[in-house]
Formats: sequence, structure tokens, C-alpha cells
Amino acid sequence: MDSLNEHTDASTHFLDYWRVVRSRKEIILAVTLMVFLLGLFVTQLMPERFQAKCRMKVFEENQSMQVFSPRSIGSSYNPYFLLTELELLKSDLILGDVVDKKNLAQHWTQEFEAEPPLTREQAIEILKSRVGVQQQRNTSNIDITVVADSGEMAADLANMVARSYEQYRIRSSLEDVQLALSKLEQLLEEQNAKVIAAEDELERIREELGVTTFNVGVSISAETERVRQLQADLMTYRVDMLTRKARLEQLQSLEGDGLVNALLMSVRDQSLELLRGQKVDAEIQLKMLLETLGENHPDVRRIRAGLVETENKLNSAINGLKAGLRTDYEVSRSKVEALESELAKVEQTERQAQSSKLLPFQRAEREVRIQRSVLATLQARKAQEGVDIALPRQPIQIFEAARPPAKSFTPNYLLNIVLSLFVGGVFGVALAFFIEYLDTSVKTVDDVERYLSTPVVGVIPQKIKPLNQEGSESPHAESYRVLRTNLQFANDGRKGGAFAVCSGGVGEGKSTTLFNLGYVCAMMGDRVIIVDSDMRRPVQHTILGMSNREGLVNVLLRDLPIEDAIKPTEHENLHFLPSGRLPRNSVGMLDNQRVGELVKSLKARYDVVLFDSPPIMGVSDSSILASEVDGVLLVIQYRKYPRQMSSRAKRLVENVGGKVLGVVLNNINILRDDYYYYYSSYYSHYSDTKTAETIGADEENGDSRERF
Repeated sequence: MDSLNEHTDASTHFLDYWRVVRSRKEIILAVTLMVFLLGLFVTQLMPERFQAKCRMKVFEENQSMQVFSPRSIGSSYNPYFLLTELELLKSDLILGDVVDKKNLAQHWTQEFEAEPPLTREQAIEILKSRVGVQQQRNTSNIDITVVADSGEMAADLANMVARSYEQYRIRSSLEDVQLALSKLEQLLEEQNAKVIAAEDELERIREELGVTTFNVGVSISAETERVRQLQADLMTYRVDMLTRKARLEQLQSLEGDGLVNALLMSVRDQSLELLRGQKVDAEIQLKMLLETLGENHPDVRRIRAGLVETENKLNSAINGLKAGLRTDYEVSRSKVEALESELAKVEQTERQAQSSKLLPFQRAEREVRIQRSVLATLQARKAQEGVDIALPRQPIQIFEAARPPAKSFTPNYLLNIVLSLFVGGVFGVALAFFIEYLDTSVKTVDDVERYLSTPVVGVIPQKIKPLNQEGSESPHAESYRVLRTNLQFANDGRKGGAFAVCSGGVGEGKSTTLFNLGYVCAMMGDRVIIVDSDMRRPVQHTILGMSNREGLVNVLLRDLPIEDAIKPTEHENLHFLPSGRLPRNSVGMLDNQRVGELVKSLKARYDVVLFDSPPIMGVSDSSILASEVDGVLLVIQYRKYPRQMSSRAKRLVENVGGKVLGVVLNNINILRDDYYYYYSSYYSHYSDTKTAETIGADEENGDSRERF
């Protein structure tokens, strides 16, 4: 993964990511398969559920009655109405009615075999989890969906929720209107008492003054006309005052949403309507957040603080409007008092022109007329509202009742399978990249050059056997020919020399690499000797099928001349010095002087001397060899050991004065990692082309021998 971070080119990024997916495809496929099987198993265990949908149109009606002013035909648009109704549909008020009517607590107790039996509150919570409400976009339509164990049950519950909501709306509307009517009847009783009192007063004055008839006469004076006009105005203002008084008394008896609705219908204040909308919106947001968050969550506390502030503003606005209405009533009463005062002055003037005997009777008769007019107005309004309350109400319209579905809603096999495959793939890829992130082994040539600051002189594919077993025409031989050429250039262009092939850890393929390199050099005409200096775990004699009884150990102990220890092999130009059997007391056997003399002696006899060194980590023999040979080839196996181990091996060689000529990146999985595919394809193509050209040339020369 570190190599991914070093690239800046976008296409390189994609190729590196694809390389990780290719290299870890078994993990991805395994995780995907496990998640898929788990999803399939869970799907099989899921019970069948059926979903039914009921669609209805919701109407917003004016539920507050205006007692002393005509009804408005239309109502202002309320953007929060449907949001409020959506929350109401899933409230305990509506769903509790459904639970009671369908006896769902007992039904689910039997279905779930619950002990103890489910309570009404638990049944409501279960129903809430199975009921969904949603507004159709840009409409007043609401969809009610219910999930149940059977299609009939789901359809019945969806329709029942809609009907319970309809009955609640009708019941709520009637309660508001009946409350207003009761207040109107109280006003009528009070006004009727005033009319009776005025009539009794008129009759008392008539009897007291002995008036039998009253006739104003044909000619009417200016003062009399003014008195009549003032009397008419007084009646109008008094009705207005009584209207404002009744409205104020009604508002003082209300509180909560009823008070807000009455104020909106009375005053039509846009700021109050906006504050009510903000309060409803905040309550809805708070309720939605509380379904997923706790009370102390910052968002919940912020919304709750905003709700408190909005309620304070709303209460302030309500108090201000009530104060304004009270002021209007006081102003109207002042007008009536002023008009009465003015009328009294005019009457005083008129009294001088009329007999003092008729004035009390006139005044009493005028009062009777006023009180009867007010009573008639109230009676007409009561009759109007009585007709309105008797009319049928339709707060909703169900235009698509729920019907039992033909097939189950869950489990959705296709969706679950697709989701399982998708989730499994995502987790598999994530796990692959996580493992790649944890894997600090050497993966690319760039890793070697970046972390070891050493060139890569050879890239060897996976599963390569010794070339004496694969044959001289093996396509893998080209990898070692390239290694031989790069080794020559890494050694300052000098041909031949003594080289040690070592590795940081065990099992990185250094022995096979050394043998194949020596085999290729010998086939190309170099005199080569392979020295198996890994005396604790010798391998070269098994590759060549030769005896390991005597060898390097005997030479270093001065028990055997070097000429007798070196053995020819069946391959031309290739000789072998076995390790020999390591004695029990081997302390001091490998020292710089003896190894130096051996290296000089072998270099005098052979072009290429290759030492199969033991792993340099923890074995002193490798350090001694590295200090005496011309150069060291460090073999690193692809994706095996952490790169810190390879870096440590290089530093150990350099600490003893050795020279690391280059790194051989071994055991590359060409099929898994397309980063190295071009090595294999090019080597194979080049080897096949070269072999064909060689065979053609040999046939022309009459020689069919293999050539290298």
C-alpha cells in the first residue's frame, strides 16, 4: 500500500489498486462467498411479510368558528399542516384506537407466544414499527403502508388507520364547534335577559306617565334627526363593542392550539402564523431526532433550545395580540361611551323642545329597539351555525383503499442476494486492502529500489525448478541469462569473479537461484564452480544428485587437497565443491584467512565462482564469505518477509565490508500480479524466438546440437 501512496499519476494509481485486487482475489472471493451464503441463510430464516397501502386525500378545514363575523370562504395555506398530520397518523392517539378495535394486544400475544401477555402500550409500539406514512410529492395525498403476517391483516390495518384518523378529525372538529356554540348560547341568554329588562322598563315608564300612544308627528326637527342618527350609530358601535367583548372573552377561555387558531382567524397576523409554523417544524424535527439520538445529543439540545425560544416568542406574540384585542375593546367601549355622552347632550337640547313627559318613554323605547336588534343578530348567527354543524363533514377522501397483496413483501430474495454480493464484495475489497496495508513485504521492483537503495538485477518467476531438470530449452532460462548480464554490469563490467548468493531468511530460493545462474553461465561458455558453503543445510548436492561425504569442510580443515574435493558434473564447464559433513567441533573453521585463500585459489581455476551462502541473519559464515568475495547477490522472495528484514540483511553485508551488487526478486507470481506479466511474456516470447532461430541455423549448418 505504501507504493500506492508514492505514485502521483492517476493511471498508475488505478493500476496499483487493480494489482492489489488481483493479488488478493482469493480473499475477496472468499469473503464475498461467505457474506452471500450468510445473506442467503438469513433470507431463508426471515418470515414472510405482506405490505398493503391505503391512499387518501387530506383536506384542511377551518375548525374554529367566528361568532360575530362572517365565515371566510377560503383559508390561508399552511405549509406545516401535512407534516403535522403525518406525525398525528403515527401517534398513540390514532394507533391506540386501532389496537383497541382490532384487539391487537391479544392477537400478537398469541402469535408471538409472549409471556407475560403484551400490554396495550407494547402493542402500539409494535404497530408503529409496522406502519409507514408518506406524503406524495407536491400533493395533499398521504400513503399509509402497513406490514403484517398476512395480506388480509395488512389491508385491514391500513384501512383501519385511515378510518380512525377520519373519525378523530370529525370528532375534533365537532368538539371545537360545539364549544363555540355553547359560548354563543350563553351570550344569547344574557342578551335575552337584557331585552326583557328593557321591555319591563319601557312598560313601567308607560304606566307611570300614563302614555297610551306615541306619535312623533309629521314635522321632524333637525335635533330630532340628529338624535335618530346618533341612536343608529350608537346601536352599531354597541354591537361592535359586544362583538369585541365576546371575542375577547372567548379568547381568554381558550389556550394552546385552540387559542392560536382563534387568534389567527380573528387577527390574521402573519408573524403569529409563521411562529406557529416554526414551532410545529421544531417539534417535528425534535421528535424525529429523538427516534435516533439521545436527550443530551448536541442536535437535540439545539433543537430543544430553539423550540423553547420559539414558544417564548409565540407566547409573547399571543400576549401582544390579546393586549391589542383588549385595547380594541376598550377603544370601542370608549366610542360607545363618547357616543352616549354626545347623544345625551343632543337629547338635553331636544328635551327643551319636547315635553319632559315623553323623554323617558322615548329613551326606554330606544333601548328596547337596540337590545332586540342585538338579540336578533345573535339568533341569526346561532341558526346559521346550527345548520353548518348539521352538515356532513369529510376531512379525508380514501381514493384507493388497501387490498390484500398477491405476494409477500419480504423477504425479497433477488434484492437480498444482490445486496449480499455487493456488501460481500465491498468487505472483501476492504479486507484485501487492509491486509495489503499490513503486509510490509517486498512486492515490486520499486519497493526494492526505494527501501534498499539497491538495483534489481533479476526477476525470477514462481515455481521454477533447477534447469538441469527442466532442460536447456526451458523458457525460464532467459531470466537467468538476464541475471548473468546484469551481474556483469553490476560488477563494473568485469567478466567473472567470485560471488556469494545469500538471503535474509530461510526459504527465499537462493540455492535454486545460484544453481540456475551457474548452469546458465556454464552453458554460455564460462568455467563455473558452485561451492556449497551452507554447511548446516546443504542443498546443491541433492540438485546435482552427487555425494556430500567430502567437500568444503575437509578443504578448510586441511584434510583434503582442493583438487580432490572438486567434482566434475555431467554438465559441460560446470564443477561442484560440496559442503561436506560438518564436524561437531566447527568453531573457527570458517575464518577470513582460510576463506580468502580458498577464494583466490578458485578464482585462479574458474571464470565464475558461486558460493551458496547460508542466510545472513544470525549466521556468521555468511558475513565472512561476504567480506572475501567480489560481490554479493541478495535474494529476496516476493511477498514473504518484511522489507525491514531485507534492509537489515543488506546492512549486515555492508557492515563487514561486503559489496551488494544487486537484488534478485524471486518467486514472482506472474498469474496473480500483472505488474510482472511483461517479464514472463517477454522472456517466453524471446526464448521461443531465439530457439527457433538457433534450430534453423543449425539445420542449415547440418548441426542439430543445442547451443547457448
